[in-house]
Amino acid sequence: MIPFDFEYYRPASVMEAVELFQHLHTQGKNPVYYSGGTEIITRARRNLIQPRAVVDLKSIPECGVMEFHKDQLVIGSCVTLSVLSAANPFPLLSEASQGVADQTARNKITIGGNISGIIHYREAVLPLLLADSHVLIAGQEGMKEVAIHEVFKEQLKLNSGEFLVQIKTDRLYVSLPYFHAKKRLIGNVAYPLVTLAAMRKDDQIRVAFSGVCAFPFRSAAIEQVLNDPMLSLKEKIDRAVEKLPAQVVSNAEGSAAYREFVLKLTLEEALDSLGGR
Repeated sequence: MIPFDFEYYRPASVMEAVELFQHLHTQGKNPVYYSGGTEIITRARRNLIQPRAVVDLKSIPECGVMEFHKDQLVIGSCVTLSVLSAANPFPLLSEASQGVADQTARNKITIGGNISGIIHYREAVLPLLLADSHVLIAGQEGMKEVAIHEVFKEQLKLNSGEFLVQIKTDRLYVSLPYFHAKKRLIGNVAYPLVTLAAMRKDDQIRVAFSGVCAFPFRSAAIEQVLNDPMLSLKEKIDRAVEKLPAQVVSNAEGSAAYREFVLKLTLEEALDSLGGR
């Protein structure tokens, strides 16, 4: 149970949601946007947040689409990970989504919620980083479409009152050769030691990671090393690990040293799978 009262709103359009959020904000109600709500509910139960109003986005048509439009795959932010995986329009994204939590949780977790959350795994974003996807964002000044790399830097950087409406990915990426692995210490639903997503495009391997550092990321410096034909496999992996963008996580799932060991093994698997030896 959430230990405080709040007002609930369910707007039917993008601009109604934006205007409602601004109205509630001026009233000092500390509103939050809501889609699946799993992270909001968890944090509210722990008194980490205390919104006095929630704005549910699930009735907004643009947030619920999942279709190919011309040469783009368009996915609304309120599409759940279960629905996305079942439809399987982008196999790497489906596989990454299936690794997030258990089936019951995935029935509620939305792709927009996973990407926008603060938990440091957010594995659904990895294929989107590899595919140079674009995102459609709504705010007071209307809608804007930007490359995901412009707004996702360790986390999704949105201004106050903005929310994610859709993710757009060029069709050519959905059928490229890929590799995905989620390595856990125990079981099939625990948090990962390492999640690695990789894709091969134009004879170059792209890689993105979760669980390794305190945020999901794709690294151009690591990709440059992994695609260097002058390096041996061991040199590629050792140098790639040296170029991690932050300290390796050490937590209950595994120490930093063990996580680095698992990362090196997983990188070897990815390169072997995609012909990057």
